[in-house]
Amino acid sequence: MTRSMKKGPYVDERLLKKIEGKDPLQTPAVKTWARASMISPEMVGFTFAVHNGRKHIDVLVSEDMIGHRLGEFSPTRTFHRHGGKLMKELEQKKREAEIQAAKAAKANAK
Repeated sequence: MTRSMKKGPYVDERLLKKIEGKDPLQTPAVKTWARASMISPEMVGFTFAVHNGRKHIDVLVSEDMIGHRLGEFSPTRTFHRHGGKLMKELEQKKREAEIQAAKAAKANAK
């Protein structure tokens, strides 16, 4: 659910203090745990190290990100893969095809 219009956007004041009056290119990544903070125009060009629950992920803020939350660019879950027996068979066939292609390229090079 979105924040009501009368309250306005939530931008963490401590983040704004950390970047106030600094050059985006000279400033190292600003560590933050404020995933809910909205990206404002003043933040463009800065790099934020946003915590995802385990580690900090660097997020370089661009103009397209204005209005989004910092947490949207620091995923909290890692996708390993779906599948099982069928997926293993497909991967094995793919590996064999790559090996055959490498052997053919090596033979053509001679």
